[in-house]
Amino acid sequence: MSEVSYKELSVNGLWKNNPAIVQLLGLCPLLAVTGSVVNAMGLAAATTLVLICSNTAVSLIRNIVSDAVRLPAFVMIIASAVTCIELLMQAYAYELYQILGIFLPLITTNCVILGRADGFASRHSLAPACYDGFIMGLGFGLVLVLLGAIRELLGTGALFANMDLLFGPNAANWKLVLVDDYQNFLLAILPPGAFIFTGLIIALKNIIDTQIKQRQDARKDRPVRGAKRVRVTGNIS
Repeated sequence: MSEVSYKELSVNGLWKNNPAIVQLLGLCPLLAVTGSVVNAMGLAAATTLVLICSNTAVSLIRNIVSDAVRLPAFVMIIASAVTCIELLMQAYAYELYQILGIFLPLITTNCVILGRADGFASRHSLAPACYDGFIMGLGFGLVLVLLGAIRELLGTGALFANMDLLFGPNAANWKLVLVDDYQNFLLAILPPGAFIFTGLIIALKNIIDTQIKQRQDARKDRPVRGAKRVRVTGNIS
């Protein structure tokens, strides 16, 4: 097994192989609960914790579980982690738990988590598997929060409303009203808005990737300055 590059894992999880805008996995919760930043952060935190726990557990048992029961075992591990996260949210963020609703238990069926468990954690040692779960969850969560911020801002003219649902009463005054007397733009909050803004984020990433590739190609084609060695053949009298 080749040595794992943590830098490569970071670049893949955050940009090149981002589960939300490259692999296009987990779109159901991505589109459904990103109407506000607090909802997006709640689901992002839950998904990241499940990814870390499941990758860690799968890595620990990778040499014990046979191929015949591998996938059922992975699903059981993921479901157990999701149940623990649900119980924690019920205890410490019950109102947010009610808002997220069915999308918390549906983390069990999120293809991002099962894909990383089977495709990476089952083939690598503990530290890389744990880091992969963290960085993939972070990449997924950043897209969730970005989409939630765009939709909340355009939909209500404010940001960080109801942050006390996740961070407690001290966060009740975190709300930033950026536009006074804003006429709510309902399309941004409704499901069609989620599709539109997700597509715009993907398009923006593709534009950036294209520009980066063009610059790299231009550097390769640029002539090298300085002295050059010239091979001379034939007889010189």
